[in-house]
Amino acid sequence: MQTVFSKPGTFWRGNLHTHSTCSDGKWTPDAVYALYHDNGYDFMAITDHFKARYGWPITDTRQYRDPNFTTLIGAEIHTDGMEFNNGWHLVALGLPFEFAPTQPDETGPQLAKRALDAGAFVIAAHPQWYAMTENDFLSLGGIHAVEVFNAGVGHDSDTAESTYMLDLMLARGKRIYACATDDAHFNLNARDRLMGWVKVKSEELSPEALLMALKAGDFYSSTGPDILDMEVIPGDRLYVRCSPASHIYALGRPIEFMSVNGDCISEAEFDLSQWRSPYVRVLVRDEYQRKAWSNPIWFE
Repeated sequence: MQTVFSKPGTFWRGNLHTHSTCSDGKWTPDAVYALYHDNGYDFMAITDHFKARYGWPITDTRQYRDPNFTTLIGAEIHTDGMEFNNGWHLVALGLPFEFAPTQPDETGPQLAKRALDAGAFVIAAHPQWYAMTENDFLSLGGIHAVEVFNAGVGHDSDTAESTYMLDLMLARGKRIYACATDDAHFNLNARDRLMGWVKVKSEELSPEALLMALKAGDFYSSTGPDILDMEVIPGDRLYVRCSPASHIYALGRPIEFMSVNGDCISEAEFDLSQWRSPYVRVLVRDEYQRKAWSNPIWFE
């Protein structure tokens, strides 16, 4: 069975969610670009809050593109009406600059559909932060991903991880991907930058190729470790190779899991012959509690 690791191309490191002075971020777009460019990233997205109070910004970062670095155009889009009366936060990447402002009566599902119809890769942002419910998520239809890690809200309220929503959706049969992001606002003393990223595999470093790869699930996410290989071997075995780790997990539907642990382990092989889950995903954790999340491999 083919995985992203057997496909042609290069893994490009990228930031999918951050803010600038075009909305409520404290750094200018120039400074945000310099941070990611100078710290070894291959691409970034500035996703300012798409709200009337900021003038409905879709921040133009095309001037930062060159043969070795590129950008995705996007925004964090909002409307009201979640189950606990919070406002929706959806990250949309690949938005056209002419994307229309949110209408007063537009629901979260309608806004998500409009972004999808415009060609965007749509992520449910930081579910744990504002108690997004299962019904909330299911109402969004065919969005692509959930933030399983968000450094910004981790700093704000210790709600960085939202893997509960990933596992709920997978258990419901939704084919959803996992993203790690910064959501950096660059507030003083905030540890909200260079903390969570994606590694997207594509044959070229272009916005079009990256968006296509994101929509295909050809990426993994991390706060530190690297997943170097994943392969489903004939005979129902899963092979994983990674940077030095303390734990490597194979995870499936609720309470179905296997793990290997030790000091500086970098390989694991799992017997899936008795595996009942229709999917498996890999989690790698290192000695510093940093993690890497694969996207699910579906068997059906």
